[in-house]
Formats: sequence, C-alpha cells, structure tokens
Amino acid sequence: MRVIIESDADAVAECASGFFQSLLLHKPDVVLGLATGSTPIKLYQKLIQKFQQGLLNFQQATTFNLDEYVGLEIGHPESYRCFMQEQLFRHINVRPEATHLPQVESKNLLRQGADYDEKILAAGGIDLQLLGIGSDGHIGFNEPGSSLASRTRIKALTRVTRQDNARFFNSIDDVPKLSVTMGIGSILKARRCMLLATGPAKAKAIQAMIEGSVTARVPASALQLHPDTIVILDPDAAKLLQFKDYYQDSELLQRELESTTTET
Repeated sequence: MRVIIESDADAVAECASGFFQSLLLHKPDVVLGLATGSTPIKLYQKLIQKFQQGLLNFQQATTFNLDEYVGLEIGHPESYRCFMQEQLFRHINVRPEATHLPQVESKNLLRQGADYDEKILAAGGIDLQLLGIGSDGHIGFNEPGSSLASRTRIKALTRVTRQDNARFFNSIDDVPKLSVTMGIGSILKARRCMLLATGPAKAKAIQAMIEGSVTARVPASALQLHPDTIVILDPDAAKLLQFKDYYQDSELLQRELESTTTET
C-alpha cells in the first residue's frame, strides 16, 4: 500500500488528478471507477480544469460508480446520478452512454447487482477505482461486517452512515436506508485502487485501515490485500498513523525512482 501525505486537501486533489491524467494519456479508453461524497469534489474540479486546459480527454473513457441510493425518485438532487452529473459529467466530454451507476429503479434489485458486475467485466474491468472512506471504515456502502468477498448487492445503511450523510438532506429521516453498492470483492478486482481522505474525522478509520488487522469490522482494511493501492491523505487524516515518517520517507524514494526512470 502506497501512502502519500500531502500538505492539505487541495494538494491531495492535485496529486490524485496527476494519477488520473497519466492513466488517461497512456490509455485513452480507460475504465474508471468513481465515487461520490464531499471528498472527491476537489479532485473532480481539478479534472475539469485540466480538461478545459486541453490536458485531458474523456471521449473514449468508460465510468462505473460505486453505489446509488435506493428509494429516491429519478432526478432527486441527492441521487448519486445527479451528483456525478453536476460535479463532473456535464463539464467534460465523457459520453453519457459510457457513464454507469447501479440501477435502483428495477423491481429485481437482487439481479441488478450481478448485472452490474457483468457490465464491468464486459467493459474490460476497472483500471482505477476511486474510493473515499467512512468514519466507521466503510468503502462504497460496504458497512462494518460486510463480507470481504462480497459482490455488488443491496446493502442496508447503518445509522452512523446515515447520520454522516444527513448533512446533504433535510434530516436523517430523509436519508435512504438502502443502497446498491459494489461489494468489497468487486472493488478488489480493480487493477488499481486509490483512496482519498481529508480531515480529522477520518483519522481513526485511516489508522485502522492502514495499520490495523484485515477485518470485516473495518471494510477498508481489505485494501491491504490489494497489490496496487494508493492512499492520499492530508495531515489531519494521517495524524494517528504510527509509521508516518516511514511512509513519507518511502514516498520520497518512490518519487526519486520514478523521476530516474522517466529521465532514462
């Protein structure tokens, strides 16, 4: 697991956008796994800026989002489809038919999860999966206790998660109780995972994810099992890490090696 600690939230977004830029330049028909919530907004703003500057082209890209609420009417402003449209899709040249979210309008939601995994497989698999982390260590809507081998499915949301998301609604009573989410097993099939976290509220979950045991109690800890995971943090999110100096020294060496490889 590569742990990068940047100076602030803006630097986290800039660092993450560099990985997206490099991937898009080397593989224009990239398959991207995308996330919602407040953390990736700065990253999406960076990607939009680079697109407007002519540095990025999403014309051949395909996207799959991690999750979607169940029970919100089509077009609800807090649906993740609307979020993605407002925060990213309508500002770049990605093809609408190439943007995918779990289908939650179907009466057969159990089948929709399997269908979503099949669509990802048919697209060639996800090259880069973007992730955030909940204060209880969840990724996607895989709450504590989720199977580390789980696939895309319906998932009940904990009160902690609903409380965290209540700031986007009038009250916690308006936050849906169900979602369709990529499973942890689905996420781990991505060729690369990238998790962003900023702010002190994420520090405990980050420490447990990186330095704790791999356990269903902290779903994000499953990323320790992935061969290519990048975690990008600001100092507040990294403040409880016991081996912070080691991660920073390792990143300096990593960048020196990369610059040497680029020069040669």
